[in-house]
Amino acid sequence: MPRPYTESVLENPRSPRVRAVAKLTKRSARQETGLFLVEGPQAAREVLAFRADTVLEVFATPTAMERHSDVRDAVRDAGLDVVFTAEPVLDAMADTVTPQGIVVVAKQSPTSVRDVFAASPRLVAICEEVRDPGNLGTIIRAADATGADAVVLTGRTVDLYNPKVVRASTGSLFHLPVAIGVDLATAVDRAHAAGVRVVAADVGGEDFLASRALLAEPTAWLFGNEARGLEDEALRLADLSLRLPIYGRAESLNLATAASVCLYETAFAQRAAG
Repeated sequence: MPRPYTESVLENPRSPRVRAVAKLTKRSARQETGLFLVEGPQAAREVLAFRADTVLEVFATPTAMERHSDVRDAVRDAGLDVVFTAEPVLDAMADTVTPQGIVVVAKQSPTSVRDVFAASPRLVAICEEVRDPGNLGTIIRAADATGADAVVLTGRTVDLYNPKVVRASTGSLFHLPVAIGVDLATAVDRAHAAGVRVVAADVGGEDFLASRALLAEPTAWLFGNEARGLEDEALRLADLSLRLPIYGRAESLNLATAASVCLYETAFAQRAAG
């Protein structure tokens, strides 16, 4: 027998409340409300652990709460209640086909680019016109893994709160400051004022190994569009352009893979330098 719950269960996938949540899969609704979706138990754990102050509602099936009792405990520790729903309701709310029984509605909480560089960062990732949500989420995850101080997204980059970006970041979105909608020239000016060198990742750049020692100093990596890379104007703003060598027969590297290498090389250099 299924466990009885005293809480009422939201069962109508066409109810106004469900539709309001489902609209957050669209950028227009996210911009209008300042809210976004966090889907699945892992992402829910991360937002509740690191940014519980941004969480407004937690929707879950009874089965999911039985399976992930730590999430329910975290919800209660945050002073919130779980809104129990039927499976079709979760499916209607979520962007993903399999939300694993949990959907969180949270407030967007980007950091200002001024605050990013006022904190005297040593490693920052700047994304200019990165359009693929999976790539952006993976770059944020790599920045988190390498101990980067922040990520800066220009206004030409995909929406940080796109559900696919949130999923691909696997919770890293909640671990480090991320600035959004920034003008690239402004970001570069802020970096320079903070004593941070801006290094563009570009296939036409100088040899990576020859300039490797420079990465021990405060560095902001500039990553561009998946197909076109960085435009000439963006490259002119950077202090230096570097290219990763390809020793095998691969035509090129995926943007997120290349960004991960660049960020890790910089983290290694900075830690070796003390």
